[in-house]
Amino acid sequence: MAKQDDLFKNVVSHAKEYGFIFPSSEIYDGLSAVYDYAQNGVELKKNIREYWWKAMVQMHENIVGLDSSILMHPTTWKASGHVDAFNDPLIDNKDSKKRYRADVLIEDYAEKLNLKAKKEIEKARERFGDSFDEAQYKTTNPRVMEYLAKEREILERMGRSLGNGDLEDVKALIEELEIADPETGSRNWTEVRQFNLMFGTKLGASADTAMDLYLRPETAQGIFVNFLNVQKTGRMKIPFGIAQTGKAFRNEIVARQFIFRMREFEQMEMQFFVKPGEEMKWYEYWKKMRLNWHLSLGLGKENYRFHDHEKLAHYANAAADIEFNFPFGFKELEGIHSRTDFDLKAHEQFSGKKLQYFDTETNSNYVPYVVETSVGLDRMFLAVFSSSLCEETLEDGSTRTVLRLPSVLAPTKAAVLPLVKKDGLPEVAQKIIEELKWDFNVAYDEKDAVGRRYRRQDALGTPFCITVDHQTLEDETVTIRHRDSMKQDRVKIADLKTIINNEVSIRNWLIKM
Repeated sequence: MAKQDDLFKNVVSHAKEYGFIFPSSEIYDGLSAVYDYAQNGVELKKNIREYWWKAMVQMHENIVGLDSSILMHPTTWKASGHVDAFNDPLIDNKDSKKRYRADVLIEDYAEKLNLKAKKEIEKARERFGDSFDEAQYKTTNPRVMEYLAKEREILERMGRSLGNGDLEDVKALIEELEIADPETGSRNWTEVRQFNLMFGTKLGASADTAMDLYLRPETAQGIFVNFLNVQKTGRMKIPFGIAQTGKAFRNEIVARQFIFRMREFEQMEMQFFVKPGEEMKWYEYWKKMRLNWHLSLGLGKENYRFHDHEKLAHYANAAADIEFNFPFGFKELEGIHSRTDFDLKAHEQFSGKKLQYFDTETNSNYVPYVVETSVGLDRMFLAVFSSSLCEETLEDGSTRTVLRLPSVLAPTKAAVLPLVKKDGLPEVAQKIIEELKWDFNVAYDEKDAVGRRYRRQDALGTPFCITVDHQTLEDETVTIRHRDSMKQDRVKIADLKTIINNEVSIRNWLIKM
């Protein structure tokens, strides 16, 4: 745990030191769980968004985009169930005065059981080597079976209790498991109660006539209320999808773990409208497709896993999370949900307007079912950033900090470095910048020795460094250095665009899906 904490602290520190993320309003001592994306962070975030958009919209003829407003008519949130049911179970510790989500406390306890089982499995793997059968070991080793059965039992009980609104049993489970305040060790808990997560605001010129509104807690409802507009104007045939990215706001009980859980965050969602009865086929399809998208970035298959929901939301008949191994353990990165026809029917009921699809093949109307994919852009940023940051010991015994970002996402694709600040080398370097900047985000760096500049660009995640030296003046060649291998090649200036493009083009990365 201490090692995980140190890694996470390094991630937070590196993000600030190298211009990726700053605490918001820092000169006024900041605002809890609100962050600003700095000059490099905004580029990385933009590239992640674009990588998602290309894969989701541009590569699918039957998926289109939308950008709905943050402010929506208040009845939207009554229809969607958010006014009555968008709650988290809250519990306070009487001694520490700290507030927690009761379900997160229980999930963290269950995850410790899972980690104990994994530890036993890894010990057995080392003992038995290539002949080790993990699946068989899980079903035959008494200790592993006990850990996993206990984990499953806890999560199933919590899911039933939350689903039935039995908050007394949620507290009873916390007490039976002897779950303590993570900071103080106190087990002196209050009752569990529900806490609505929506931010309220007002619309109007005066306090007397202002309408009560909410900042949207999700982007999905903007898609549902525009379903028929998009379907008719785009002449879309089922199955088809509507995708959008945008800000959402939740008054989290415990906003923590840096940008993992914030009060203002960005989602990348797609709602896929299907014929009733075909939703499970498409649910499985999108589970596979979304995992493949994540794997295309090369962050390691072992860092992902599916988690099927024990407690389903009021609108769903199936739900799973793609979890990622963050520095603080496996946590939700993306959700895939079969939302049934709940949303469209609810908006029909509350608006009095039909939201149905006319099927020309059967000559009939029906309300489509929906399969949703929803990934947090900020969580995706954290997953990419934290898994890319590492300290390396080199052959000469020295160390370097390198941010091994997938090159397709890197904020800056190449840095151009004149070997010295004279003899016409800066002028040649600037000419290279002028040529490359039409296709790539590139940087110019002339300060310090070239070795120190290499280290600086390594820490920024820049895939290539291009060094202009005196030989360049003779034969128009430069040295190109690769971030990950530190290999250096002598290449023609005219070939730089092709070399960089082969490594950073979205096509070459997405084609791996």
